Amino acid sequence: MTDPNASGFGRWAGKLAPGLFVVLWATGFIGAKGAMPHAEPMTFLFLRFVIATALLGGFALATGAPWPKTWRAWGHIAVVGLLVHACYLGGVFVAVHQGMTAGLSALIVSLQPIIVALLAGRLLGERVKARQWLGFVLGLAGVALVLSEKIDPAAATAFEGFGWLQVFFCVFSVTAISFGTLYQKRFGGGMDLRSGTAIQYMAAGVACGLGALFFEDFQVDWTGELIFSLAWLVIVLSVGAVSLLMFLIRLGEASKVASLFYLVPPCTAAMAYLLFGETFGLVALAGVAVTALGVALVVRK
Repeated sequence: MTDPNASGFGRWAGKLAPGLFVVLWATGFIGAKGAMPHAEPMTFLFLRFVIATALLGGFALATGAPWPKTWRAWGHIAVVGLLVHACYLGGVFVAVHQGMTAGLSALIVSLQPIIVALLAGRLLGERVKARQWLGFVLGLAGVALVLSEKIDPAAATAFEGFGWLQVFFCVFSVTAISFGTLYQKRFGGGMDLRSGTAIQYMAAGVACGLGALFFEDFQVDWTGELIFSLAWLVIVLSVGAVSLLMFLIRLGEASKVASLFYLVPPCTAAMAYLLFGETFGLVALAGVAVTALGVALVVRK
């Protein structure tokens, strides 16, 4: 596939893609919040990935997109699909399904730039400075502040509406997408966005289908809200935002692309407040600010 920087369109796409990606990615947490009351998480993701695979696979075939020529290349693409889609989205959707708020799940996932920067030093040879280690500590401290405001001594689960297990699922998610970003940067540079993304969704669909088979009952309440959420997450997120993510990973350093995730929580929080009435108190807002400072220390040049 040709270099995206080689044409005027590529340069304009590179300028507009980051902002568009942030807004679209933020709606993913809102979509999860809207869909989870009506379907089990693995079942919903299985449906999402099956539809996305059919759409992108059909588009790749119709447009003559090149497909990987070796099983090794197929394997690399499938690994990214498992990490970036099945594990990342699976963790977020399970956490939200079990009571985690959209805003808090987005905040925990915003630690991705920190994790990517630290891992990139070892895996990709990108230099990690002392300032970035300080950012890592501040990022964790900020999330801890937000969690402290949610503590409910009277609740058996420790927090208001969720427990440590849901926090673990979000941490698992951000770890998975961090490794997936680095893996894509190292092994997926030559992947065609059309056929490659279809393969990623195929792998993720198989994983989520197995998860639904062993742990769920394939129960779906086909309400208008669920259908809208499914359509939005398939077309706008699975096709649009994920294609933008792969495009941006190809354009820039792994840590620079990951810094975009820092901007997602404010967008998600604003949407969640307008749609679901989710709010942050003063302590939580301070935590968001501390996390923002930590991420800024990590990603600034």
